[in-house]
Amino acid sequence: MPIQRRELLAALGTGATAALAGCSGVLGSEDGDPGVAGETLTLTTTTSTYDTGLLDALNEPFQEMYGVTVDSVAQGTGQALETASNGDSDVVMVHARSLEDEFMQNGYGVNRRDLMFNDFVIVGPESDPAGIEGMGSAADAFAAIADAEAQFVSRGDNSGTHTKELIVWEEAGVEPGGNWYQETGQGMGEVLNIANEQGGYTLSDRGTYLSQRSDIELTILVQGPIEGGPELLANPYGILAVNPAVHDNVNYDLAMAYIGYVTSPQGQQVIEDYTANGEQLFFPRALSEDPNFQQYVPEGWSAESEE
Repeated sequence: MPIQRRELLAALGTGATAALAGCSGVLGSEDGDPGVAGETLTLTTTTSTYDTGLLDALNEPFQEMYGVTVDSVAQGTGQALETASNGDSDVVMVHARSLEDEFMQNGYGVNRRDLMFNDFVIVGPESDPAGIEGMGSAADAFAAIADAEAQFVSRGDNSGTHTKELIVWEEAGVEPGGNWYQETGQGMGEVLNIANEQGGYTLSDRGTYLSQRSDIELTILVQGPIEGGPELLANPYGILAVNPAVHDNVNYDLAMAYIGYVTSPQGQQVIEDYTANGEQLFFPRALSEDPNFQQYVPEGWSAESEE
């Protein structure tokens, strides 16, 4: 049975809260036994973290450290948050801040942390029928694709990538639709395969594209901010624990241990060191000499706004 948070805090004293939030040894005792061996942590996360293989590299040290199992369920961000809001997840790793904010505002999530980032890129065939290669504006590139009625393959699944895609279409002043626009309801890896087969364009997170680049013929035509492209294509990831006050069945202690681990120097180093085809896919963001304390609350929130 999971350790109850109330009993844990009583045992560890008043300094326990900081320890829970900040270090990977949150449940450790003097002999190093975390007291959670044999338990399972359910993590709902995006297909991009799963398809790239990052989760395997990130979860293995945590599982060995605590003698636990991490059950990673790969879904689009919207579905991952919905699963968590139903109490079927302990911790969520996603990349759509507006959806994360809504999740927290509705009381389902607590202790959000910035985790890592990469960016989005617009990819397509080398022939580039819409002529978007090298454009400095993602919105202009989308507008050109729509004007040319060139094939565009969309996630169409309320994922973080789909949410970003809709933002770019809005910036472009285009409501996509018609035979040239295909919504698939599929994960990022499958969407890249479909776009490749059809010679179409799509919006992809850089990590998934790089992990599959050797197997497809699509090329990056519009870069994200990592390579000097528009900031609109930034792709930050966050991690949140499911609120045990809403769902008392969640393994909150183990969720906080996991958040502590992935935001610790050890977990952040795993993220920094992870590569595919010789390229870094994600960049750690949790540790900073000048931390952004707004990461813990919905964007734009302030004490005054609650009065």
